Amino acid sequence: MTKSTQNIKNLASMAMLTALAVAADIFLRIGGIGGFLTYEPKDVVLTIGAFLFGPVAGLIMSLVVCLVEMITVSSTGPIGLLMNFLSSAVFVGVASVIYYRKKTMSRAVAGLIAAVLSMTAVMLLWNYIVTPMYMGVPREQVVGMLLPLLLPFNLIKAALNAALVLLLYKGAATALRKSGLVPKRDSYQSDNKRLNTVLVVVISAVAAVTLLLVLLIFAKIL
Repeated sequence: MTKSTQNIKNLASMAMLTALAVAADIFLRIGGIGGFLTYEPKDVVLTIGAFLFGPVAGLIMSLVVCLVEMITVSSTGPIGLLMNFLSSAVFVGVASVIYYRKKTMSRAVAGLIAAVLSMTAVMLLWNYIVTPMYMGVPREQVVGMLLPLLLPFNLIKAALNAALVLLLYKGAATALRKSGLVPKRDSYQSDNKRLNTVLVVVISAVAAVTLLLVLLIFAKIL
């Protein structure tokens, strides 16, 4: 297979993952959390793409998805675009930078933990800066929301996305390899026995279900 042919296949794979992220953004949204917050699992698909094709590809896909979100389901305009892109870019970028250089299970877990902490910290800062302008409220009112609402929301959102990435990545990568869209078999579990991978998947599934239930309770759906 020539390099140009593989590049075309890589672009096709990234386009497909971008479309899936848009679909997840539009159809799997949980709104009304804390009155104005929304969870959507687009970062799960974007991180899988970044794990496969690198951090730069992940950031490009993130920007495209956030732009589509702004002109379709979002009502927050450029401010929402900025906040959504910052959230996705930090999570996807941090996780993939740590994982992509050495594709092992331990690096994937470390990257996702770092992504959870980084995204939570960055979004707290930017909510402090931007939310008063967006909502038209005094900054002191936003400060009062940081610990009881914004911190747990961002932490739970990021942790849920991390758990879903661990749960879904291996299957997605295998499917893309079998289809010929991803040429080389990565070493995702090269430093672990199969049992360890199974344990990570089981733990991730339990964590994902638990965190999703917490988000639904926050949104007063349950």
